[in-house]
Amino acid sequence: MALGERGSSSSSSSNARQEQNHNRVITIVFLALFIDLLGFALILPLFPSILDYYSQTEDGFYLSLQRGVDWFAVMAGIPPERKYNSVLFGGLIGSIFSLLQFFSSPLTGAVSDHWGRRPVILVTVMGLIASYSLWAASRTFGVFLLSRIIGGISKGNVSLCTAIIADLHSPKARSKGMAMIGVAFSLGFTLGPMMGAYLAMQTEKGEVFYLRSALSALAFAVADFIFIFLLLPETLPKEKRVPSVTSGFQAAVDLLSPLALFQFSAVTRGKDSPSEQNVQNLKILGLAYFLYLFLFSGLEYTLSFLTHQRFHFSSMQQGKMFFFIGITMAVIQGGYARRIKPGNEIRAVKRAIVLLIPAFLLIGWAANVTVLSAGLLLYSFAAAIVIPCLSAVVSGYGTAGQKGRVMGILRSLGALARALGPILAAAVYWLAGAEICFTVCGAFFLVPLALLRSIKQQTKEE
Repeated sequence: MALGERGSSSSSSSNARQEQNHNRVITIVFLALFIDLLGFALILPLFPSILDYYSQTEDGFYLSLQRGVDWFAVMAGIPPERKYNSVLFGGLIGSIFSLLQFFSSPLTGAVSDHWGRRPVILVTVMGLIASYSLWAASRTFGVFLLSRIIGGISKGNVSLCTAIIADLHSPKARSKGMAMIGVAFSLGFTLGPMMGAYLAMQTEKGEVFYLRSALSALAFAVADFIFIFLLLPETLPKEKRVPSVTSGFQAAVDLLSPLALFQFSAVTRGKDSPSEQNVQNLKILGLAYFLYLFLFSGLEYTLSFLTHQRFHFSSMQQGKMFFFIGITMAVIQGGYARRIKPGNEIRAVKRAIVLLIPAFLLIGWAANVTVLSAGLLLYSFAAAIVIPCLSAVVSGYGTAGQKGRVMGILRSLGALARALGPILAAAVYWLAGAEICFTVCGAFFLVPLALLRSIKQQTKEE
């Protein structure tokens, strides 16, 4: 009897310690990602103004791109609309950034499966420090573009944050951790744009308007590096790591080939391959995740250009719009998303996607700010739910040594979607206008919704 009580007490104490450690890791990841996203989001309300700035200063590289677009418009029989060119260039920059993230995410995930999460995430933050340094120093469009390229290569740190949460043993902790990652995104995209717009307004005479925002982004990246170096523990024990970097890169083709990514080939080889049913679920989840982000990122990227052109929003008004979106998302994620019980995530995602269709119709056809705000409210609610919930579901698949690759592949599918979405949505916007762009893309959300209805119950393998 006494032995039984001691055993029960010991088990309870062990569980309490484990839960405490999980909560500590979740808090550290949340704060590290929040600091990172504050710096990343500073530029968002400035994008239209930055592109206008390079156009007005007659930057040689920018003007050569503009002449190329004008030539194409004439050849295609489209009346040249210079005001829409910035939408196209914004989409191009967004696509380049995410295309590089597409390549970096699975590779950093595979490297971290051997070396551990901590050293690899520190290297990625060093890359972001270099990126923001170049942005602060940039006075030409070419250098600005280079800073975005280095930033895209270094953005595998977000994938590593999801891998760290996926390392946690408890499904409840993983679900909570993914929700907190969502909260970090919401808060970062709430406060960052407002700060970026405010700093741009404080520009002194003779100073480039984005300099203070760039220097602030650099300061956040340095602070993030110090914070991670001092506080983040290693979450992948040596005994659970893949035996060598070479074995981590054996699936290099699988990690970089879009077809192989959709097949989750990097985790289906070897004796630890998930069951056939779980592999099928992963494929469906991956495709739904890709299609959702492909459509969402395209419309998300053109949103600031729509408000800049239709409602003549200033950088500060753009910042207030992102603040409204972010605070709504934070409230939904903090009050609702993190309370979604494990097993109910897919149902919540389907409800959220249904809301996005009227949301984008309202935004695309908005004739005044009131209608726009109604669309943004629905948009924010849906955006707060989908990615954290899908990430939580996918993090439950694969063995401990595979989770870095599983989450890296998911992030890569997201980056591939974000690489294709902005440029294609911007092209539709440029060719047909905002109304057609938002209507067509909004209707296509029915496709990932239909895919999620075919998900079967996950089989237990761990």
